[in-house]
Amino acid sequence: MATTVPVQRSDRAGRARPVVGRTASAPVVARLAAPAATTTLETDVLVVGTGIAGLAVAHDLAGSGLRVDLVTKASVGEGSTPWAQGGIATGGAPDDAPALHVADTLAAGAGLADEAAVTTLVAEAPVAVGALLAAGARFDTDADGALAWTREGGHSRSRIIHAGGDATGLEVQRTLQSAVLGTGAARVHERTFLLDLLTADDGTVVGALLARLGPDGGCREVVRVAARAVVLASGGHGQVFDSTTNPAVATGDGLAAAVRAGAAVADAEFVQFHPTALAARRPGQTGAQRPLVSEAVRGEGAVLLDAGGTRFMAGRHPLADLAPRDVVAAAIGERIAATGAGHVLLDARHLGAALLERRFPTVLASCRAAGVDPVTEPVPVLPAAHYACGGVVADLSGRTSIAGLFAVGEVARTGVHGANRLASNSLLEALVVGRRLAALLRADLPPRRRADAPGAGAGRTPSGGLVASGARAALTAGMSRDAGVLRDPVALASRAALLADLVRPTPTEVGVPGLADWETTNLHAVASVLVAAALLREESRGCHRRTDVTAPDDAWLHPVVAHAPGTPGTVRLEVRP
Repeated sequence: MATTVPVQRSDRAGRARPVVGRTASAPVVARLAAPAATTTLETDVLVVGTGIAGLAVAHDLAGSGLRVDLVTKASVGEGSTPWAQGGIATGGAPDDAPALHVADTLAAGAGLADEAAVTTLVAEAPVAVGALLAAGARFDTDADGALAWTREGGHSRSRIIHAGGDATGLEVQRTLQSAVLGTGAARVHERTFLLDLLTADDGTVVGALLARLGPDGGCREVVRVAARAVVLASGGHGQVFDSTTNPAVATGDGLAAAVRAGAAVADAEFVQFHPTALAARRPGQTGAQRPLVSEAVRGEGAVLLDAGGTRFMAGRHPLADLAPRDVVAAAIGERIAATGAGHVLLDARHLGAALLERRFPTVLASCRAAGVDPVTEPVPVLPAAHYACGGVVADLSGRTSIAGLFAVGEVARTGVHGANRLASNSLLEALVVGRRLAALLRADLPPRRRADAPGAGAGRTPSGGLVASGARAALTAGMSRDAGVLRDPVALASRAALLADLVRPTPTEVGVPGLADWETTNLHAVASVLVAAALLREESRGCHRRTDVTAPDDAWLHPVVAHAPGTPGTVRLEVRP
């Protein structure tokens, strides 16, 4: 069961008392139960994930002479990238400046963003976007043929470029996927699942165990891969909640594998809830994923109303309906709790049919499929899990706390987002870090280590642990209820205890495990770390909102870092300076 140490609060004079060194712990499965490996594979760079982050790395390694293998548990293009509607925040707008972009990012990050990392991200944005354009990306333009700019929540200027109106992610995926697959820059392994990372005795990552999946998600074979570098580009874990904008594949597989391998993970409590996911569902729709109603709709002038038709963001924040996502999501959560309506309303009727059809064809199609027409009626919306601000601790070149292991994209925590991601910085981060990581690997690829070295997983048996798939529905529903937009400490403690009870030493509930069991076990690991971190951080900051402490506390201007200290199945969390 997760445990916490009571925190000393700031005194009335404002002098923050120390919280550094406060600890918590949580049990997780030490490794995934799986059949023994029967096949081996050797490569230079193993990239786990085929969204913008993984493809950006593979694209920039083309021509390096390195062997690159890309793996995805589904098909290429089924990750989160194609769902990104808003755009890419970058420089170039006439009234903008890099310093303004940096300031907006730091403000959204609520004191926990790394200023040096943010400054580098913004400085390298034009080159990264230029490379994407050179690869064939087609962004929207104005009547003069110049890039069209829009504005989203938390931005003080219109600096976001977009494609297809509200289909930027789809265009980025198309561009990079075509460039990588069309040139043979990497070998691609679809329906291939990351089981665990392989480590040598000194902790260096030397490869990975992969499971090749059958059509039904069953395990066809386990492959032991020897790699000089393993790159986690596996995306987020929105499916840990039962209401999310993330696709079905976003089950935190890379993050969970990193936790089991002992990599440092930070800021797990900071999950950004998009304020405006579509509350209505299409006839026959199942699953946790909800269509996203892009923040850019509010950027164009749409406003939020409560169930009674009253605007509630005016006066709540200087930017009103365009306040940072954490502010808007929390305000919506409070209005839903107060009215009992289950949702609020987004009113875009005054924008007119022409603008809505041109700028937001994807949004209109999703809403109309659910029986709502934004042209003629307000859209029912509610917050849904959208983006993980925390993850595997990595620098802006993707280096993690473990030699041989790298992380890029949503699975990584580079310090750029802090306690809350600024809209449209995520695609940018993946591009910038992907380019930097590829340059690093070209120049300084780790030496080859044998995957069957002592401690590297040789002779693995099916004796690992498992949280069987039957537990998933209750797990995700409980996370939305107890660790969602607004978090009560009593409910968090209860959730931690229930999660601890799910850990089993052996997979007694199932026969041969498969994808559904492995995903559930990974979601359990993510949930355990997230809840323990949310319990430990006794304040409200960024997108982490407590009901008992409604304001930030300067004593907590530090990250909560989780890592496995060498005791299998235990994750230790600590507040670090």
